[in-house]
Amino acid sequence: MMPWLILAVLVGGSLLALRFVGVSGGLWTASAAALMLGATGYAVQGDPSVPAAPGLGGKAEKVLPLTAARHEFFGDFSSGESWMRMSEALASSGNKADAVGILSNAVGRHPGDAQLWVGLGNALVDQAQMITPPAEYAYQRAAEVAPGNPAGPFFYGLALARSGDPQAAVAIWQSILATAPKEASWRPLIEQGVAALSQPQPARPAAPKP
Repeated sequence: MMPWLILAVLVGGSLLALRFVGVSGGLWTASAAALMLGATGYAVQGDPSVPAAPGLGGKAEKVLPLTAARHEFFGDFSSGESWMRMSEALASSGNKADAVGILSNAVGRHPGDAQLWVGLGNALVDQAQMITPPAEYAYQRAAEVAPGNPAGPFFYGLALARSGDPQAAVAIWQSILATAPKEASWRPLIEQGVAALSQPQPARPAAPKP
């Protein structure tokens, strides 16, 4: 009985959290339905004594987990963390449109929050599987509202790399490092990115001759 009680508390708490951050209307209904569907599936088939199994694949595999990376720039307990967590949870379960919708609502309410703009850019890239003009705008806004924080340019570079242009990403990241304080907590992350993308790429096999 205890696992089911815990599950009910978690679902109820999630729904209250959605209301608390201002999610309403169709988006709240869709989020509630997703939570209830997951809870119902677990109630029917779940067994708390069985260890978790790795995922079998699907759309969620194409969502790049970036929580740890954004924490390097914004910390773990920022004002936008609850919005970001909800969006990332929706995206990881395949609900990419809802993930974008959550953050579109968030930046409308908090247009001066750079983390939310970065998150929106990342969510748009995940949804399209490439960088798009709306994503570029989101990264630009992040850089404008927090000019001292390199998160906007960093994640813009990452989006370019994900879209097939690693050289552009390296150029952006190297420009960040050129003026970055040596003690900056996020500096190693960018240095690792430059090193990874600067490695020689494996040659593609030649196309067979006709």
